[in-house]
Amino acid sequence: MSLVSPSSSGATHKMTDFKGRLAKLQSKRTAARSLNKREVLEEDRIKNLPKNHTQKRQRLLAELEEEKKKIAMSQEGKDYDRSRLLQVGADDAERWERKKRKTNPDVGFSSYEDATIRQYNRLSKSIKVDTARYEREKKKLGDDAFYASRGTINIGLHDDTSDDIDNMVQDLEKQVAKREKYSRRRIHDDDDDINYINERNMKFNKKLERFYGAHTEEIKQSLERGTAV
Repeated sequence: MSLVSPSSSGATHKMTDFKGRLAKLQSKRTAARSLNKREVLEEDRIKNLPKNHTQKRQRLLAELEEEKKKIAMSQEGKDYDRSRLLQVGADDAERWERKKRKTNPDVGFSSYEDATIRQYNRLSKSIKVDTARYEREKKKLGDDAFYASRGTINIGLHDDTSDDIDNMVQDLEKQVAKREKYSRRRIHDDDDDINYINERNMKFNKKLERFYGAHTEEIKQSLERGTAV
């Protein structure tokens, strides 16, 4: 039978307690190191995000919430758009309308008629209204000729001043300068069919092909075969 002295037993207990505390410290250090690493990685991830990430995320969350409301109201048989408009104040509606007017309405080419209307609106915005001249012309021509309708023939009734002609020339020169600035000489492909007489006609034909080619492909093939009716 072996005997253990009290001093030896106390030393063993102290060593066990020391090892336990050391293990706890090592565990805390490992946890702190792991937490610090995660925080560094998260900070680096946030730093590399786009500048508008927060705004974009908020907008997407708002759109998702709005979509959920729309689905819920649709299931209840309610009109979401009407309900939302009833909650819009006059100030908010006016602010949205001003913002809408500032937005560029040009959504690209849809038809030549729309392109002509956009060109007309753009040119008419730069015209300064002369109210005195307006009243003189109205009094001179009368309401029938001044407020021309579809069947009114008013050619030659209006007299263009020298300022009017100068303004027209200046605008035409601006259009020519703008076209020359953005014009690019395109390389001709010798293997392509020549269906144009000059470069301007070539651009026009390519624009037609881009928007209407899919609808006229069968007619073109029939014409090439000589079987078109």
